[in-house]
Amino acid sequence: MISGLIHVARPADTAIEGLADTLSALVAGVAAGLVGDAVIVTATASEALETIAEGSGATLVVRPPGTNPWIAGAKVARREWLLCLEPGDIPSEGWIRSLDRFVGTARPDMALGRMRRSHAGLPGRLAARGESVVGASRPRAGDVVRRERLLAGLPFAPRLKVRLLMARLERA
Repeated sequence: MISGLIHVARPADTAIEGLADTLSALVAGVAAGLVGDAVIVTATASEALETIAEGSGATLVVRPPGTNPWIAGAKVARREWLLCLEPGDIPSEGWIRSLDRFVGTARPDMALGRMRRSHAGLPGRLAARGESVVGASRPRAGDVVRRERLLAGLPFAPRLKVRLLMARLERA
């Protein structure tokens, strides 16, 4: 099973609709037995985020300034594998099978799978393409990473080999 980590980087009032869409998309993974819990990570608390977290059964983490949001979420996540997302990320059809296959067959040294994000900006797509060759030093939205690797700290040392997954993320 995996934990969904959703990093709310922009102000909560602008991310609420996208966050609700992302959480509702994870429900199919819960029903399939793949997603075990969700963690919402933000820099500032808000009543709206608390309401969404409580209503969806997600854990809300308000990270201290200067800390990495993925590491803050990994500290409270309950599963071995973490799916890193942003509000508005919607996994496309077939994502459950693809992620289930990845986490079930990944060797111990294989710690990072990456979903395609066609809506990412050009700099992000170029960086992700380069990391598929040289390895990733830190996770990005759309990555499936072992919890232990995040808790070991960033940047990853040595860099993690990226395995491109057949699944992709769309934008709500």
